[in-house]
Amino acid sequence: MKKSVKDLTDIKGKRALVRVDMNVPFDENGKVSDDTRIRAILPTVQYLKEKGAKVILMAHLGRPKGEKKPELKLDPVAKRLAELLESPVMKLDDCIGEEVKEKLSEMNDGDVALLENIRFYNEETKNDSEFAQKLADLADFYVNDAFGAAHRAHASTEGVAKLLSPAVSGLLMEKELIALGSILENPKRPFIAIVGGSKVSTKIAVIENLITKCDTVVLGGGMTYTFKKAMGGKIGNSICEDDKLDFAKELMKTAQEKGVKLIIAEDVLAADDFSNNANIKFVASDDIPDGWEGVDAGPKTIKAIADAVLESKTILWNGPVGAFETDLFEEGTKAVALAVQEATKNGATSVLGGGDTVAAVEKFKLDRNSFSHISTGGGASLEFIEGKELPGVAALDDK
Repeated sequence: MKKSVKDLTDIKGKRALVRVDMNVPFDENGKVSDDTRIRAILPTVQYLKEKGAKVILMAHLGRPKGEKKPELKLDPVAKRLAELLESPVMKLDDCIGEEVKEKLSEMNDGDVALLENIRFYNEETKNDSEFAQKLADLADFYVNDAFGAAHRAHASTEGVAKLLSPAVSGLLMEKELIALGSILENPKRPFIAIVGGSKVSTKIAVIENLITKCDTVVLGGGMTYTFKKAMGGKIGNSICEDDKLDFAKELMKTAQEKGVKLIIAEDVLAADDFSNNANIKFVASDDIPDGWEGVDAGPKTIKAIADAVLESKTILWNGPVGAFETDLFEEGTKAVALAVQEATKNGATSVLGGGDTVAAVEKFKLDRNSFSHISTGGGASLEFIEGKELPGVAALDDK
């Protein structure tokens, strides 16, 4: 485990350089349209404010690739953050330089400032040591609360952490590490993982690691059809990665050897077009007619998944089991979400990760608090589940 802001003593009057993830969408009027990520960092910002630190936030927005793009300035983010904090946020027009230092020198204890988009400098993503030093020169200690960017070895996530001491996690980062770490290292059993998504290739390392830790693994979504083809099934026009057929066979063999139950769709919803206007029918997952493609789990599969989820004490859900973005193909993913929600209500621990999973929860208007933990990190949570070391975490002080 890493040290967190709670391990720091006497930070009154000290300048805290805090990396946060406020990469949020804007509406057509340039206002923040989803403030979930901003709300997620409030506990850390409020904790540092209450302890009397001078809070200097750094964040990125979009992919400006070193260009100072007006539409990617952080002014709307600063405005929304100030509204949520119910206190002023000093927004700066740059993130390094003498003018920035001068403005920051005017801060009082408990004040909050937000630097301009750090990706306006290419040096950020290149983890440039001189750029990291210029950022480090702004503060006395470092806090990383941006789990969503922790898998990147950037100047603001890794470079600065090696230059400032102490370098600790924020409360959100700590929560992520505890939630993901505990289910992977010491899960209550039975432990089920639901891994969905369109491609096997993006989840290979995740599946390989989970096979060594879980009692049951559900493989859903588009990757279903690669596995079904590997078993000799007829998959019609369904998405399939032919270069991953051998991997699929090997994985099924490994699961059998380890005594891990694999749930792969027995039946699916097939459509003759990938739209809400499609003709649809339920078919066996290994007998999909030509001209049709599998787009969602079928009723037998949904029941098998729901039953397994409700029997489990620990649930990790990463990825949908169908193309839920299209209303006609949403039932499978919705049923999984409701089963996970019910199991959590009955005392199971549930951890959800990945942008598509979170999008499903939002689409079905489910209470985020009805799950034990929803990870804010897409790529970061995936790499953590794979068992990889995250540079932004590794650079922080050990407990």
